[in-house]
Amino acid sequence: MSLDHVIDDCLGKAVDDRIVPGAVGAIVDKGGLVAIRAHGAKSQDSAMEADTVFQIASMTKPIAGVACLQAVERGLLKLDQPAAEIIPQLADLQVLEEINESGPVLRSPKTPVTLRNLLTHTSGFTYEVWNSEIARWIEHEGTPGIASRELASLNRPLSFEPGQRWEYGIGIDWAGQLLEAASGVKLGDWMREEIFSPLGMSDTAYSCSSEMEERKAAVHVLTKDQWKALPTEPPQTAAEFDSGGGGLFSTAIDYAKFIQMVLCGGKYEGHEILSTQMVSTMSSNNMGHLRVTPVTSINQNLSADFEFMRGVPKSWGLSFQINEDNVVGGRKAGSLSWAGLFNTHFWIDRTSGFGALLMTQTLPFMLPRVATLLDQFEQTVYQSLAA
Repeated sequence: MSLDHVIDDCLGKAVDDRIVPGAVGAIVDKGGLVAIRAHGAKSQDSAMEADTVFQIASMTKPIAGVACLQAVERGLLKLDQPAAEIIPQLADLQVLEEINESGPVLRSPKTPVTLRNLLTHTSGFTYEVWNSEIARWIEHEGTPGIASRELASLNRPLSFEPGQRWEYGIGIDWAGQLLEAASGVKLGDWMREEIFSPLGMSDTAYSCSSEMEERKAAVHVLTKDQWKALPTEPPQTAAEFDSGGGGLFSTAIDYAKFIQMVLCGGKYEGHEILSTQMVSTMSSNNMGHLRVTPVTSINQNLSADFEFMRGVPKSWGLSFQINEDNVVGGRKAGSLSWAGLFNTHFWIDRTSGFGALLMTQTLPFMLPRVATLLDQFEQTVYQSLAA
């Protein structure tokens, strides 16, 4: 059976069984797209298509990571340089130890935050969706949350000593700020000139053109076992900063080009996005003995509790999750992966020579039915390729 038919069977059944309202699945190798299939609904009155535009949320992170590593290769940034040498206000960071009756208890960190910390989620910066203490601090201080898209949302204490552990957070937002401070170029402009243009990613941006807006998928929310499409109007106010941690719109076709570039060691149709050596560095463990831990959500409407590849030890590269062992029936050890809040997912298996995308536009993140579909999609793809 062809790969197209295999993906059709997997996604078609998921749509028929109302596991998801719609999805795009794609496979890409060093030569480009091998297969791309679309099933189900994009919005209330239109079908999902191969060129549907998605909010890719945290799938922005690897792209921002590549931008920062381009700056490292050009001598603008250093991986282990104290970030405060680029942005002086980071010298005033405090670690939040607790919040008691008197208010927050803060102390100065013993070690400085570095770009490597920021790209590996070992900086101490965390998300309020998955960290109850930071959520309490935001409520206590009355500061905007990260969803506000206000620059002030980045000004928060650390949840732990830099380099002490892994915890998912806003570190790559700060990495983007380092790039802007060091280069004098807005993150979105840098991405457009240095990544999107040479890769031909014409449908990837922080704001949708009118033509992209027409192809944008509605976010579907699961309530009482029914999918409800939310309105797809553009945001009323512009974001105050280009978020390295999220905010891009893209398509499976465009993101496949980014995956292809990584598979090809930083090269794409005559363009060198990163050196082969830097791709190797970003694709390897950059957090030492630390490991990725399960994530607990304090807002189940936005995100379920989650752990990818449960039971498999995972480290972090420079903006990618890395499984340290093979996944039974799936990706090989050393594969790169991550996802976006609205259940857009990818992995890059450099050993097997291909990457994959499973794109939906659903909430909550990693609700069990979507997590199960992701596993089924992976197993189905590897079974087909092994046949």
